Amino acid sequence: MLLLLFNACSWYKRMVSSARVVHRYLPLLSLSLPSIEHTPFPFVMKFTTSILGLVAIAQAASAHYMFNTLIHGTESSTAAVREAQNNSPVRPVTSLDMRCNTNPIPAKETITVSAGDTIGFRLSAAIFHQGPASIYLGKAPGNAVDWDGSGENWFKIAEWGATYNPFGFTDLGKTELTITIPKDTPSGQYLVRAEQIALHVLPPEFYVGCAQINVVNGGSGNPSKVPIPGHISPNDPGINVNIYQVPSPTSYTVPGPTVWRG
Repeated sequence: MLLLLFNACSWYKRMVSSARVVHRYLPLLSLSLPSIEHTPFPFVMKFTTSILGLVAIAQAASAHYMFNTLIHGTESSTAAVREAQNNSPVRPVTSLDMRCNTNPIPAKETITVSAGDTIGFRLSAAIFHQGPASIYLGKAPGNAVDWDGSGENWFKIAEWGATYNPFGFTDLGKTELTITIPKDTPSGQYLVRAEQIALHVLPPEFYVGCAQINVVNGGSGNPSKVPIPGHISPNDPGINVNIYQVPSPTSYTVPGPTVWRG
């Protein structure tokens, strides 16, 4: 019995550590166990089953990711990011959490960038699930720090779509998504938003994150804008496709508005 408990606990610790959720689950091992010679076998089985359940949770958590670092030019910032509470995905596509995730922690700064600079995000882990990704800009009515993302203020500036033979997506495995801010983007404060749609389940999972930027040296462009939520219909074929179908899809359109390139 002692060997069984030792092996189960060791396995659990390794799996939780690899999933970066030690801080969430390790305290569960701080149990006041009776001496092993007086421990009934059903207790051991129940404890082991609980450990295996936690391992499954840890494995699932390891497949999740967050957009937790803003990339701007050759620099980066975590303070400009509205940090997600955890790495869980957002559902459904009509949720207000589609804007910048669920109750994100307020950003501590707004980064100044020039139109024409590189902008994007670094992820907490490589993109694990097949599906497209996009980057949006949302024009704040005033200061970005005071804006909740409401209104018809968003436009897409980049997307990562499908490949064929075999069918897949170009963002799979990436740890960074970056793009050049169109030079014709008007100056002002914005939320820059990343979105990755995980199509391994239907309805899909949405991984989203926002950061605050101040665009200077901008142009006079006037891109068409959409609200979020509302940028993707629940009936959009791009979020209802069976990526495992046989034969594989031969065409795919990334959900959301057309990319504005300035």
